[in-house]
Amino acid sequence: MYFTDRGIEELAERRGGDEVTLGWLSEQLRTFVDLHPEFETPVDRLATWLARDDDE
Repeated sequence: MYFTDRGIEELAERRGGDEVTLGWLSEQLRTFVDLHPEFETPVDRLATWLARDDDE
């Protein structure tokens, strides 16, 4: 298990039944980057990966 898996597991346990929109997720990512600008690049990479997940 990677270190980051703990956060992912907590997310699944606490919010696993919630339904969210991609708009809401985008706002949360923007807020996170505003608070933690040092994570701008990895958050941008994650967002790009999620946006293109269905590309071949």
